Amino acid sequence: MFSIGLTGGIGSGKTQVADWLAQWGAAVIDTDRIAHELTTSAGAAIEPLRQAFGPAAITADGRLDRGWMRDRAFADPDVRQRLEAILHPLIDQAVRAQADRAQGPYRVYVVPLLVESGRWRDRVDRICVVDCDPATQVRRVQGRSGLTPETIERIMSAQASREDRLAVADDIIVNDGATDLDALRRRSWSCHQSWCELASRSSHGSAIHD
Repeated sequence: MFSIGLTGGIGSGKTQVADWLAQWGAAVIDTDRIAHELTTSAGAAIEPLRQAFGPAAITADGRLDRGWMRDRAFADPDVRQRLEAILHPLIDQAVRAQADRAQGPYRVYVVPLLVESGRWRDRVDRICVVDCDPATQVRRVQGRSGLTPETIERIMSAQASREDRLAVADDIIVNDGATDLDALRRRSWSCHQSWCELASRSSHGSAIHD
């Protein structure tokens, strides 16, 4: 099935775009949502995380303590690597299972760290970046999460730069501070229509890359 890799920095708006694409019929596979499911109470990652990081990493109701882990993972690359070594194989397993069941004109893999992983270019036909300026990212994330600007900037510093994301993009959906929701929806719809056409062409053996 024709596939899109959808990415963007924290606060870029990629989740909103993915939700629209799902409403319009695309098969959306969201690695962030999979990670949340794996780290909820009784999730498959909970016991390995407990063994790796101790009981302090798990809340009283059995979930991953995200604040506790975030503070350590973004301050210490070794902790982040240990965390990823547990989560990434489980996420990949769930992604493949969802991909096998996917129905629709095309698949969308929502991958926040698509550029950083270096593993997705050969797994998708096109990469779409939801792009916005860093100041807008900080403002949005602070408004929805209450995190401090310093914490948000630490998270952003662990992600690919805006320039690195744009360098690999086949498609770009701009969602900067001047973009309202209607404009974002129109831009997303335009990409959806283009991808439906490319998916149709690819199913008949046509080239799928520009």
